[in-house]
Amino acid sequence: MSTSSIPVASPLAELATTLRRILGSDRVLEEPLERALYARDGSVQVGSCGLVALPENRDEVAECMRAAAALGVPVVPRGSGTGLAGSAVPLHDALVIALSRMNRILEIDTETPCAWVEPGVLNLDITTAVRHLGLHYAPDPSSQQACSIGGNVNTNAGGPHCLLYGVTSPHILAVEVVLSDGSVVELGGLAPDAPGLDLRGAFIGGEGTMGIATRICVRLTRNPPDVRTMLLDFATVREGAETVSAIIAAGVVPAAIEMMDNGMICAAEAFAHAGMPTDAAAVVLVEVDGTHAQVEYESAVVNRVATDHAARTIRVASDEAERALLWKARKSAFGAMARIAPNYYLHDCVVPRTRLVEVLDGISEIARAHDLVIVNVFHAGDGNLHPLIAFDRRDAEQTARVMKAGEAIIHLRVSVGGVLTGEHGVGLEKRDFMPLTFTPDDLAAMAGVRAAFDPGGRMNPEKVLPLGSRCGDIGGAHGDHADGVWV
Repeated sequence: MSTSSIPVASPLAELATTLRRILGSDRVLEEPLERALYARDGSVQVGSCGLVALPENRDEVAECMRAAAALGVPVVPRGSGTGLAGSAVPLHDALVIALSRMNRILEIDTETPCAWVEPGVLNLDITTAVRHLGLHYAPDPSSQQACSIGGNVNTNAGGPHCLLYGVTSPHILAVEVVLSDGSVVELGGLAPDAPGLDLRGAFIGGEGTMGIATRICVRLTRNPPDVRTMLLDFATVREGAETVSAIIAAGVVPAAIEMMDNGMICAAEAFAHAGMPTDAAAVVLVEVDGTHAQVEYESAVVNRVATDHAARTIRVASDEAERALLWKARKSAFGAMARIAPNYYLHDCVVPRTRLVEVLDGISEIARAHDLVIVNVFHAGDGNLHPLIAFDRRDAEQTARVMKAGEAIIHLRVSVGGVLTGEHGVGLEKRDFMPLTFTPDDLAAMAGVRAAFDPGGRMNPEKVLPLGSRCGDIGGAHGDHADGVWV
């Protein structure tokens, strides 16, 4: 990572002068410490940040993009920096355009219903703003109190309730985008079936490689009439995992089915004090919603299936306060890991529900083989696992074992028919594993789409696609991935 001052006679120095004219000196970060802070995101990787720009509106973003284009400087968009795959880690002294100041909810339409928001708006703030209208924004990543909607769009983020309601993409109606040359386009629209190609769908999940979202129209969902949240606990992980599959096989698709193993239960309970059974091998959090009759029926099915699969207890949240406490324990799980170790490496993988037990057994074997602590928390309903490796990055030998274990987990999930990412994105973390699931022709097609948005390959270079992908060798002009390192 570059931590020295910016050379006086360099494109970055010239860019800094232009950016100060556009934004003012207080919104251009040039000091080594400031740039170092923006050289990482929530992942275990660190890169090299050349400059940081803090625009406050679309026109300023466009001017910053034009200035960077004129000097050939790569650009990395950044939201809250909570990403876990290195998507927001800049390489090769890139310009980071941080959108945290663009945090306004611009318009709420209760008829459609939808809302136009800026990319720096936090996920949970949307629901908070419309709750009194009987509405909410359905995708709810566990980091929803901190992650931005722009970042959610970049990675096509999921969350516990995506089992029933879907991930980010179906909840985004339109996106205003500033392209790499500073031009502005609007993708999608409010019409039920917009004419032309679905470029909105191509942009979502692009991890900042196609442009910068400056306004986003999110679909709002009406609150269900009734909700019931249940906590099931089991003596074995196998019984919990089999219960998950059996609930859906019985014809019930809950709003959410989450699962935690004992290590994660203990960490989360110590933080949230939600009354979770710390002697259980696994807990399954199930939430059903809908009409009162529907909730009664689906709850009865869940109860029967859980009983048939040896659930030790079935706890039903008695009121909204208890329901919120159970969800606090689940959504605070990652932060609670600080009680186990100072650092963690969080994986994101999707496997067939029928292979959950097999994969969990495999992860346990990987933990033993590398002498590591791995705990599991996951969106069990759609097979989206989050194995979490606890470690201390100050220990170089232990960190090396963590990276080897992470690679083993990637190969394990692919071997059972799983995919590389469910919601965190590919970024740097899984970029070089893309050939495990995609052919050279697949990767070339993706590179072609990317090049159509960003012909020069300056937007978030060297992310997502392996170096050497045909149709432009995106990012290849920068050489090897020398600046992104594991820490």
